[in-house]
Amino acid sequence: MNLIFGGTFLLVSIITRLIPHAPNVAPIAALALWAGVYLPKRWGWALPIGAMLASDLFVGFYDLRLMATVYGSFIVTVGIGRVLRRWKDPSILLAGSLVASTFFFLVTNFAVWLLSSWYPHTPAGLMLSYTLGLPFFRNTLLGDLLYTGAFFGAYQGFGYLIRSKRAVATPAPL
Repeated sequence: MNLIFGGTFLLVSIITRLIPHAPNVAPIAALALWAGVYLPKRWGWALPIGAMLASDLFVGFYDLRLMATVYGSFIVTVGIGRVLRRWKDPSILLAGSLVASTFFFLVTNFAVWLLSSWYPHTPAGLMLSYTLGLPFFRNTLLGDLLYTGAFFGAYQGFGYLIRSKRAVATPAPL
């Protein structure tokens, strides 16, 4: 069941990045968090990286150093999911999603400041990078929370449905 859902969420993530959407409202972090919780280590990192690579073929590639930072942030999100494996409580998953979103914002904005010529390489330039990134951070939080709820909710809901159908189909002992 995990690989079927993983494949489904992978396709949803690719398609969602390709259709018009608000900036940074995408399911990649939710996919990474879900993969970290439910998939074996060798597959967990492959889903978000595969979704990014497949969709970037169409969206377009950019500075390889910045891409490595973005992709690396999603690998860290898989690691956050691996830490959360023991707890699948919605409040813990919410916290994990918030941590992943915040990490992504801090790391990618720092990388843009450090590796591009968009901002002066001064403390004020770094603060400007973070300040101008706040609308994107809001969208990141919104998208990550929305898709994390959808992916984990769909997975748990389907699992519950399967378990309840098995319980009904299994005759009671006499």
